[in-house]
Formats: sequence, structure tokens, C-alpha cells
Amino acid sequence: MNTVELTIGGMTCASCAARVEKKLNKLDGVTATVNFATEKARVEFGDAVSPEQLVTAVEAAGYHAELPTAVDQPAPEVDPTAALRQRLLICVALSVPVIAMAMAPALQFTYWQWLSLTLAAPVVVWGAWPFHRAAMTNLRHGAATMDTLISIGTLAAFGWSIYALFWGTAGAPGMTHPFELTIARTDGSGNIYLEAAAGVTTFILAGRYFEARAKRRAGAALRALLELGAKEVTVRRGAAEQRIPIDQLVAGDEFVVRPGEKVAADGVVVEGASAVDASMLTGESVPVEVAPGAQVVGATVNVDGRLVVRAERIGADTQLAQMAQMVEEAQNGKAQAQRLADRISGVFVPIVIALSVATLGFWIGSGLSVAAAFTAAVAVLIIACPCALGLATPMALMVGTGRGAQLGIVIKGPEVLESTRRVDTVIVDKTGTVTTGRMTLVDVFAVEGEQPDEALLVAGAVESPSEHPIAAAIATGAREKLGELPAVEGFANLRGLGVEGSVEGRRVLLGRLRLLSDRSLDIPDEVRHAVQRAESDGRTAVVVGWDGSARGVLMVADAVKPTSAEAISLLKKLGLTPIVVTGDNEAVARSVATQVGIDEVIAGVLPHDKVDTVTRLQGEGKVVAMVGDGINDAAALAQADLGLAMGSGTDVAIEASDLTLVSNDLRAVPDAIRLSRRTLSTIKSNLFWAFAYNVAALPLAAAGLLNPMIAGAAMAFSSVFVVTNSLRLRAFTPSR
Repeated sequence: MNTVELTIGGMTCASCAARVEKKLNKLDGVTATVNFATEKARVEFGDAVSPEQLVTAVEAAGYHAELPTAVDQPAPEVDPTAALRQRLLICVALSVPVIAMAMAPALQFTYWQWLSLTLAAPVVVWGAWPFHRAAMTNLRHGAATMDTLISIGTLAAFGWSIYALFWGTAGAPGMTHPFELTIARTDGSGNIYLEAAAGVTTFILAGRYFEARAKRRAGAALRALLELGAKEVTVRRGAAEQRIPIDQLVAGDEFVVRPGEKVAADGVVVEGASAVDASMLTGESVPVEVAPGAQVVGATVNVDGRLVVRAERIGADTQLAQMAQMVEEAQNGKAQAQRLADRISGVFVPIVIALSVATLGFWIGSGLSVAAAFTAAVAVLIIACPCALGLATPMALMVGTGRGAQLGIVIKGPEVLESTRRVDTVIVDKTGTVTTGRMTLVDVFAVEGEQPDEALLVAGAVESPSEHPIAAAIATGAREKLGELPAVEGFANLRGLGVEGSVEGRRVLLGRLRLLSDRSLDIPDEVRHAVQRAESDGRTAVVVGWDGSARGVLMVADAVKPTSAEAISLLKKLGLTPIVVTGDNEAVARSVATQVGIDEVIAGVLPHDKVDTVTRLQGEGKVVAMVGDGINDAAALAQADLGLAMGSGTDVAIEASDLTLVSNDLRAVPDAIRLSRRTLSTIKSNLFWAFAYNVAALPLAAAGLLNPMIAGAAMAFSSVFVVTNSLRLRAFTPSR
């Protein structure tokens, strides 16, 4: 099977993506998934089908398709909302005078109606062109969406106004629309509805613009992920070292990694020893000690020693590139929620068209003139187009996201809200999410006859010159408790084992239990028991000794955030089941889960295992939310029904998620879910009222009793209600 990624153009809603997908899947041996958010189609096809045939199939469906270019250079950053913003601003400038003249009789000077036509024509024809084009595409496929409703309503209002101006009495000098809401049959040829046509177009464009601004740019996750790799590498060729761009590195090259540098590619260590921070891949909070023969992964960070690595996997074969592929596949496979307005329109539009035709037939059958019957039929189409429909979703989203931002919650788009209502399972990453993500001194044990503060003072002094995270945790903990530390002399770093140095005349050894045992220091049983207790609790035990004996044990761990237990309790109150999934070992994961009140733990998993866990739970019928902060969480965040990234996390995790929790407080997770659910319910009530006012006026239109003031009033009342209802979200209060 061959695989290709097509760029799809012309899609306006999730139903468009479904149509493209259906068209491609009809081809022999083709399996396609279309992502509306990224505007990409991932297609698997056999030799019986050519890439050009795929493009032809998409174009036959009424959309555009492009094959990937030979050189996949990152495209220059383009603001996707710029063209929409320009269209909106022009339409606002043209529409405001039209609406003002129609609603205020004082502004209706002689020939005002002709100025209205001049201003409204560009709005209805050019401003609403995206809706007309989408409606034509929908028509070819026998479907109806919100675009169909907008197109029919605006063209009906505009077309009838042209008829009334040129062939009716509306074009006569001195014609006015009096400000009265009387319900009486009027001569339709004397009425114009240009303010409804221009106003609806502008309101809907405003809604689309606000929505486009909030829309997630999924491709940014992949760009951010690939940016994490090293850009240059120091290669050893012969006796010389030279700095080259990363794309010139080939498998088999030996490259140098200095302290603080990123490993350039996946490979095996041939010289040197160091600690490598691999938390981005594994979630393991303690750096991994490596020596000759050890495998290292590209984009991990060398902490403190000089390494020479032989490159084994480069470019697209590295684990980093494979993670980028996982993120992309997860995003492609994620069902895009169809706009609620589109689903309603799919039912509402056929009903309105049927009602319009029935109105025409009824009045002609009743003996009314064709002109009067046609007036009533067109009036049905005009009143059925609710301008508030365009504001219903983006207005609630704008207020909801604004309130969320005040609380440290960023909602990235309307499509993510659909999932929050049904979420029943929350997967939380451990490192950096439940815990602080950095090593902290949590306890000090001293043997009988020694003071814990003395053991801590000596250990902190010896560790202070070291850059290792565990050493930094001990030195920082000692300074915070005891103040200034004594000077250390003769410091030596024993790679992968510990450190030694002289403090106040004592030669101090600090490190693993095995180091002290190998150096023939006496190890009391109480020290061994303390080490066992620490390790069973998921802590890292560092033993300190001097004068021939072990004197104490310092316990270091990735500390649990003080608010995590309360956050888990709040999640449970919402009826959600929390699960810890981490790359860390079982003992550490169990210890953390017990502290915060989580029963289910899945430990020792790699990034692809996290994705598999999410997929497995989804296969069991669960609706899964994922909370994480690392690169290793990105693919799982994209795969989950609802992805929540901690604001302190990597750009990749934030880009791949649906919600970002700026505050880095896990209690923001239940607040985010509550706010999302409240925003979704507001959108639903907005949509109901956006239609309700217009539906209530439909019988008047069908009876031929509609006049421009009633049409304008229905438009204004529904819009005011939608705005007022949305503003109620500002009163949302957090549970914390």
C-alpha cells in the first residue's frame, strides 16, 4: 500500500470533510481519513489507483486537492483570518448605514432606498460569496447546512428587494418604512428587505471570524515537535571535529554531545559517561545514567558529561520523528464534531423550503394573485434566515474563553466543547502534572548518634558543585533549611555512582548504597532499612558517609503538587474516573497515586503505549480526557476525546491539546470541564432562541402579514438575546 497526504481546499464544515472522505473511499482499494481542522486527507491506496486519480475524485466532489510538493519546506507563517477580517470590515462599513436607514424613518431621505441597494449589493454578492459557493456545493450533494440557509435567505431578501424597487412601488421617490409593528397584509411590492440581507451576511461573517480566530491550528503541534531536535551537530571525522547542519548527519557518523546539549540523533554511546534527561520521552523524572554501549535518543538532553555517540537512526527514522507521525495520525483519526448549527440547518432548511413552496401553492389555490402568493412564499425564506445563528456559537465561545482566560483556562475552539459533556474517564500524566516535575528533598534520616541536620549540612556541601538534578535537590534543600553551606575541597564526580569531597576536615562519600559498600564503609542495618523504605515509597535514596561508616540517608523525589489531591477529589465529584499513566516505574507511580487518591495506575509506558491506552479505553466505550505536559504526552493528547495541557508544559503538548491550563494547577482541570459544559449549554440555548424568534414569525410570513419592521425586530431581538445570554458566562465561578 502507498500513503499520501493531500491538502484539501474549499471545505466549510465537518460534513464537507465527510463527503470528501466518502468520495475517496469509493475508489478501489482506497482508505482515506479527512481532517477538517488541518484540511488534510491521509490516503492509503494500492497500485491500481494513482495519486492523480485521488485529486480528480476530490475535485469531482466539488473541492480542491493538492499533492505534497517534492521538497516539504515549512510554509511561511500566514494569518489564516486576514482575508476573512478584511471581508468582514468592508461588510460592516457598508451594512451599518443600510440597517440604520431601514430602522430609523428620520434617516429615510428621498431615494434612500437606492443608496441602500448600492451599499447592500456588494455585501450580499461579494461578502456572502463563501456562503453561496458552499451552498452550491451542498446542492450538488443533496445536503443542507448553515451555509445553505444563509445563502437562500439573503438571496431571497435581496432578490425580492430588487423586484420591489424595479417592478414594484418601492422605488418611488419618497418611499418610507414607517416604524410600526402592525400585523396586517401589505403589498409586498412596496417593501424592501436589504437591511435583513446585509445584516445577516455581516453578522454571520463576524461569527465566522471569531470562530476562525479560536480555531486550533493543528499543524503547529507537528512544527513545534520537529523544532525540538538539534539544529547543528559536532561530528568527529578522523582526528578533527566539525560543526555541520543536522540534515548532513548520516548513519554511522560519530558525534560529540557536550553538557547541556541535545543529542542530535538516536544512537549508541561509544565514549564517555553522563546522565541524560530523557523525561520528554519516558516521563522518568530522574536522569538516566549512560556509559559506552548505552542507547540514547535524539532531542534528549545531556546533563553533565561529554559523550561521543554513533548515529544509528536519523531523520524520519528517529523516535522524535515517529512521535510527530503519531501526533499527526491521532489528529487525523480524531472525529471532528460537526457544528451544531449545521446539524440543525440540515433539518430546518428542507422544512423552510417545503413551507415556502406550500405557502405559494396554498395562496394560488385560494384565488390570491400570483404576486401576493409569491410575496408570502419569499417572506417565509426571508424570515427563516436568523442572523443570531451566526453569533450563537462564537459569542458564547468568546465570553466563555474570556472567563476561562481569567481563570487560567484557554479553550481552543467550539468543536472541543462537544466532548466535555460526555467525558467519563480522565487520564493524568504523573511528572509535571500531578507532581512538580523537579526533584525535591523530602526527608532526611540519620543513624543513632547523628543529627539529621548535620547529615544534611555535610551532604548539601558536597553536592553543591554538582549539576546533577538529584545533587541540586539536596543542595537546595540544605540551603533552604540551614542557610549557607561550608566549602568543599577535593570534589570528585564519580560518574553514575555519586560524589566525594572534603568538608571541615572529613572525607565525605555520597551516593548509592553500592558505592559506600564498594569503598568498604560500614553500612548499619538501620541505613539499609531506611533505603528499602524510601525505594518502596518510590523515592530515590542517597546515602552519605564519613569516617568509615554510613551516617544518613537523604530521600529525594518528584514532589506531589499540594493542590493535586483536591483536584482529583473534584474530578470524582463530577463523576469522572481518574487514571495515572506514566513512563515512570511502578513503585513511584503507585506512591504518587496513593497520595492523591487515584486507584488505577498504568506505569512504565512509552509515548506510543499512552496512545494505545487511550485507544483501548475508547474501544471500551469510554470518552477519554487526557491531561499532560510533556512531549511524550502529545500524541495521547491529540488522540483523546479531550486533551488538556498544563501551561508549564512543552509547546508541542499545548499545540496538540484542546484546552490549555495556564495556571499549572491541576484544580483547573475540573474547572475547565465545568466551564466547557456551561459554555456548550449556553451555545445550545443560543441556537434555540436564534431560531425561536424567527420560527415564531414564520406563520405571519406564510399568512402574508410580514412587514420589514417585524423582520427587523425578529432579527434584533434574537441577536440581543444571544448576546445577553452569552454574557451570563462571565458569572462562572471556579470550585477552587
